[in-house]
Amino acid sequence: MSHSHPIVIANTGTEPSMNLFSPRRLSCGIVIVNEQAELLLCHVTGQDHWDLPKGGPHTDESPLQAALRETREETGLRFDADALLELGRLDYRPKKDLHLFAALLPRLDVAQLRCDSHFSQLGTGRRLPEMDGYGWFSFDRAPAQVTSKMAAVLTQRMDLNRVLGALTARAGIRLAA
Repeated sequence: MSHSHPIVIANTGTEPSMNLFSPRRLSCGIVIVNEQAELLLCHVTGQDHWDLPKGGPHTDESPLQAALRETREETGLRFDADALLELGRLDYRPKKDLHLFAALLPRLDVAQLRCDSHFSQLGTGRRLPEMDGYGWFSFDRAPAQVTSKMAAVLTQRMDLNRVLGALTARAGIRLAA
């Protein structure tokens, strides 16, 4: 399956620059939804908000590879690249873009998830997981759980119901009305 033509389900905000030396950073991640129209979010350790599993690519790592790795590190979930729907590169913050993919997942028990990616706590040096909790949130409720910039992505730059529809159509699943 080719990932060169992302599905257009969003207003990207800005077109990606062809300038290879752009000062904009990139964060790559996976929008994980289930058939109950819920979004899987990760609670950011030490913060009041939740987030998508995402992070920056390593040198010579494609956005797809980075999204798969970051999701595995932050949730323990392993996805097949061919099962992902490319959403594309989206304007996120003044100096940062998101390159997102989407996946359909059965509503698993979030107690099974774990974060293997850690950081050193400022002041103490204690090693803490980047994510310390997980939850399924309805598409309507999810934007209230994330930062305002991520809420704008979820509500203005993409349509989660269309993402779910595209994923279920690809999987041959029929959703109840």
